[in-house]
Formats: sequence, C-alpha cells, structure tokens
Amino acid sequence: MEIGRTIRQQREYIGVSQAELASASGLSQGYLSQIENGDVANPSAAVLFRLAKELCLDPRSLLPGNGSHPNSGAAADAWLEVRVAPDLLSYLSRLSHQQQRLLLSFLEQLHDFETPASTES
Repeated sequence: MEIGRTIRQQREYIGVSQAELASASGLSQGYLSQIENGDVANPSAAVLFRLAKELCLDPRSLLPGNGSHPNSGAAADAWLEVRVAPDLLSYLSRLSHQQQRLLLSFLEQLHDFETPASTES
C-alpha cells in the first residue's frame, strides 16, 4: 500500500487532524499533505519514524515495499506498538502536547505508586 494512504487512513482512524499530526511530528501541514497525496514518494526515514510514533504504528509499516496495512482486522494489533482503544487515542489527540506530557507524568507516577501493605490491627 502507498505510504501516504496508510498515513492518512491511520490518522483518520485515530481521529487526528492533518494539522495536529503535522505539528506533533515537526512537519509543515503542506509537507504532510504532499506525503498523504503521494506527491512525496519517499520521505526520509526520520520523517517516517516521527509519523509512526505519533500514529502509534510500528515504523516498519511505513517503509516502502511493506505492503501491509495497519488496520487490516486481526493484524491491526500486531502493528500497534501498544494496544490502546481508539476512543482513548482520539481523546488524547485532542489534548495539547503539554497536557499529554502532564498526563503521562501522572500515569507514570501512578504506575510506580506502591500501596503500603495492609496491616492488621
């Protein structure tokens, strides 16, 4: 499958606008549009890795000649780096980068939090 089409389909699948993805990936919206429309046939590996990270994809799914689609039924989970509900991804995509960082920090602290062993009196 064409790289641009894969990027567009995954972006729409998780509910992220082109402007949001471009900004999060450090690209101009125009350049992302060119990639999605197939006007840029071979974006650099650095660009593909940044896009894959923001789209929660295995970067290999964006490499030329792969031919696999990340949302093809049962194979979808294999391409996602983590299994995350699309509703959650969509919600997170609406948060600012700063809000996402704060939420991540909170979740990391929550994960590391150890509840004291219950003591019997």
